[in-house]
Amino acid sequence: MGTFIGHIVPGFALTLLGLWHTINTIRSYFLKGPSNFRVRFWHPLNCPFSIIKHLELIFILSFSVFAIIMQVLDFPFLNFSFKLHNLEHATMFLHLAIFAGFTLSAEFINSFQILSGVVGLLTASVFCQELFLLHFHSTDHVGLEGHYHWLLQLIVFASVMAALAATCCQTSLPAALVLSISVVFQGCWFMNMGFMLWVPKFVPKGCVVSLIEGSSDNMLRSSVTCRSSESEFRARALANLQFSWILSGILIFTACTCLKFAGKCIPRVSIEYEQLHTSRGADVPIVINDFKEAHP
Repeated sequence: MGTFIGHIVPGFALTLLGLWHTINTIRSYFLKGPSNFRVRFWHPLNCPFSIIKHLELIFILSFSVFAIIMQVLDFPFLNFSFKLHNLEHATMFLHLAIFAGFTLSAEFINSFQILSGVVGLLTASVFCQELFLLHFHSTDHVGLEGHYHWLLQLIVFASVMAALAATCCQTSLPAALVLSISVVFQGCWFMNMGFMLWVPKFVPKGCVVSLIEGSSDNMLRSSVTCRSSESEFRARALANLQFSWILSGILIFTACTCLKFAGKCIPRVSIEYEQLHTSRGADVPIVINDFKEAHP
């Protein structure tokens, strides 16, 4: 993951996965209504074929195994390597593979509903391990690079809290949305880090990209160094702005998606109210707790 491609590919995959979850979470809430909504830690495709229905889980499992192999082979050098930073990155994907493998197995034996709490805990463990390994990374992330990784830890921490909240309260739309949004945010931030820390023309003014020897395993890695404290201060401020701008873009997309699905659904009036209104001709207060799709 310590390369440009190592940030872009996982980042793009996380972004697509997060967007898929965000759209499906909002759609499920407005079609089922608050009383029937339940948090899902994966979303099936509407297809009768099992392999396509479980495409999300198969994709996560396959991508995780592939990423672990690439870390062991030390891509792009393609030599067997057991360096600490590669093993740490592989361990992150290992927990993701455990989640996908267990969830897929639970689906095949038709026990997903019974084991939904365990699936939620495994989801939380993925982000917990990611946060743990990012915080105690063997590679010394200092300066501007360290600031980008510190902001990444904030996003992962939000994912941990949202996953735990969604596990404990599986009818909570806010918990499900925060979890999905944080996954999108992680993906976008990974890609942003790839450009800002690995592509020279995107490096902030007054800073340069250089190859330095790592603190372990005599590895060479990219590092962004700033020529002065003023340049580093400006670069950190720019990173903070990027953090806010990316989050704003994700929230705008989420809000627009909510408005789109809300416009297609209208409150469903209970049969009991319709019967009372017809028989008595009086206004009876009701509590709206369900929706149905509106047809133009």
